[in-house]
Amino acid sequence: MHHPENDSSDGSQISNENGGRLVLILRFSASLCLAAWAWVHLYWEGPLGVLLWSDNTLEWAKQLGYSWDEFVGTGANDGLIQRLQRGIGWTLLIAAVGVALVRSPGKTAWAMGIIGSLLLFLIGDSKYLASQQQLPMLIEHGGQMLSPILFVLALSYGPRHRVTVNVAVAAVVLTFAGHGCYAIGLWPTPSTFFAMTAVILGTDYDASVLFLRIAGGLDFGVCVALLVPPLRRGAAAYATAWGFFTAIARPAAGMSIGLNYFGANQYLHEAILRTPHFLIPLYLFYVWRPSSDIQPTLH
Repeated sequence: MHHPENDSSDGSQISNENGGRLVLILRFSASLCLAAWAWVHLYWEGPLGVLLWSDNTLEWAKQLGYSWDEFVGTGANDGLIQRLQRGIGWTLLIAAVGVALVRSPGKTAWAMGIIGSLLLFLIGDSKYLASQQQLPMLIEHGGQMLSPILFVLALSYGPRHRVTVNVAVAAVVLTFAGHGCYAIGLWPTPSTFFAMTAVILGTDYDASVLFLRIAGGLDFGVCVALLVPPLRRGAAAYATAWGFFTAIARPAAGMSIGLNYFGANQYLHEAILRTPHFLIPLYLFYVWRPSSDIQPTLH
């Protein structure tokens, strides 16, 4: 009998042990990303406000019988918008727990994956609108958006199935292309990029610009190299390392002993929600191991 897991991108078969490790990486990627965004919505104010604070939402609320005061609230987080934000936060948390706990493919797994990816897409779309529709802002969230669905694909079809691997490649390419557009200057480079570079590396403005331009060029190099079989594993290794360092750059640059909780409540989630940026490339790095390094299935 043919098993989807054996329909690998390189024609090799894997053991349950190897497949389990790959699925675990994608499980952590999706679950941690969802949990961090849940924290943003429950503790802070999520980016979906740009979608919710609109005339269309107000008209919808009026049709349901809400007054303006009930819509905006009294300032004590009791308005309709604040309740919707909290509801989204709890839904993200449920999806995060569901992804962490589900062990077999089926309706529950697909529900968690679809709901998780849909909410992450809405978050990415909100960030895109808030940035005055800068395209890189949307596509750089591709890895996060696709991470729940990617996990379900690995669980349902196998972590080495062509569809699973291709979606993972697309996720990494989107993330690095988005970052590259900003870093290389095709779109205005965010001030936070300069600030993190200066704080962590101790560089002045000119040196920070040069560093970011080189990093942006390498981002695009990764996108191309992932599509070239002899280069793809090395590209995945670089993407794993660079994705990890750019994720922890947020708390590294922002946290301080002078802040409450050392600033962990403000900055730590910024690294955790970016776990797909380095865990998905790590998954590809293991997927593309030479077949001689993969333990054969014992019968």
